Amino acid sequence: MVLNELAQGLRPTTEGVEWFEGLSEDDQRKVLRALVLFCGQARACENDVPESIARSGIRPTHTPAVMLTKWRFGMAALPAYELTKSFRLLVALFSIADTRRRTRHCADGCGHEWHNLPEPRRDASEVSSCPGSCRGSR
Repeated sequence: MVLNELAQGLRPTTEGVEWFEGLSEDDQRKVLRALVLFCGQARACENDVPESIARSGIRPTHTPAVMLTKWRFGMAALPAYELTKSFRLLVALFSIADTRRRTRHCADGCGHEWHNLPEPRRDASEVSSCPGSCRGSR
């Protein structure tokens, strides 16, 4: 839920980063793997990479950006100090791809529950439960 709210601009990126950094390292890696899956489902493409890097606020020379430029998605295996940069980058990529998909394929409405989200709750218990509950669903 949090990842979709971030992608749709319903939750600010700074709040998403704060949530992500509050997770255990293992859960951070799970979230990154989920984001890679979501980017694929949203049909992210290599042409989205430059804008993703620009939106993420990370430098094009940072390891996750270099990996994405080469269309490599193994960010979950990077050292812990690279995980937040990877998160920012993958959220940006997901946002770009999901926005395009919603505009092109779901503009007249759709049954995708993740495209019809209610206003986000700001309850800490809801946010901290995502890694276990977001596996396997968008």
